[in-house]
Amino acid sequence: MKYSKENFKRDGFEGQRAIVVPKSILQKFCISNKLINKCYITDIGYYPKARLHFRERPHGAEQNILIYCVDGKGTIKVKNITYNMGSGDFVFIPKGQSHSYKTDPDNPWTIYWCHFKGEQADEIIEISFQKKGSPKGYVTFLDTRINLFDSIYQTLESGYGFDNLSYVNLRFPQFLSSFLFSDKFEESPKNSSEDIIELSFRYMQDNLDKPLTLAMIAQSVNTSASHFLSVFKKRTGFPPIEYFNHLKIQKACQFLQFTPLRIKEIAFKIGLDDQYYFSRLFTKVMGMSPTEYREQRSAAK
Repeated sequence: MKYSKENFKRDGFEGQRAIVVPKSILQKFCISNKLINKCYITDIGYYPKARLHFRERPHGAEQNILIYCVDGKGTIKVKNITYNMGSGDFVFIPKGQSHSYKTDPDNPWTIYWCHFKGEQADEIIEISFQKKGSPKGYVTFLDTRINLFDSIYQTLESGYGFDNLSYVNLRFPQFLSSFLFSDKFEESPKNSSEDIIELSFRYMQDNLDKPLTLAMIAQSVNTSASHFLSVFKKRTGFPPIEYFNHLKIQKACQFLQFTPLRIKEIAFKIGLDDQYYFSRLFTKVMGMSPTEYREQRSAAK
């Protein structure tokens, strides 16, 4: 059966949930609230089996939008590019961006959605696009993500007081980050297909007392040094050895703060035989010498 545009609708679906925070409340408790005004919710909802759902905004919305599909199918058009949506797909739509979206008439989608504003919100949208090269992404279904959404929604349902809105919008960036950094949010698989970067982190942590090389770390995750270097830098922003040195210095900070070990002993504990090289590395990373760090932390007790 074919449907005309007039057959579709914006809302009115059985089981739907939606909250629009009044503008007066946003002004009073969000925009002027330095605790949360970098990223806050303006609208949030859930549309199950949203048959004949359609929305078009030629001039975009005032807020950024996240639409997350957990069942069924649909399409979302952003700047005249159409993206097919299925279970696990999501789209970030930047504020002011022309867009439209429509459920599949024969297999209507179930979506979680939210509108949100603020400088941090804008940056989340930008970073997501940089990481994926597209407004669209994919995440595996997790109860923890849905539970987080439900907790946010239910807290908003209980009222718009300062405490409620502050609490909700401090948790909301975690919900967004579950899409932006899904590999961190999702549980790691417990088998041989485990992510090589996560495995390399564990290997580094287990060998902080050794002078590892790039080749040794790459070999530990069964990949070539060149491939590992490329993937690692893309994921973390650092070469593996520089990242490993940061972990060593992090451990050294703990020794300096919580033990009476001498500088030379601490250097040895993190796999550095030369205490002067250790001091130079520590100063480069921390902006102060090991001795200054210890004195500063002791004074702060």
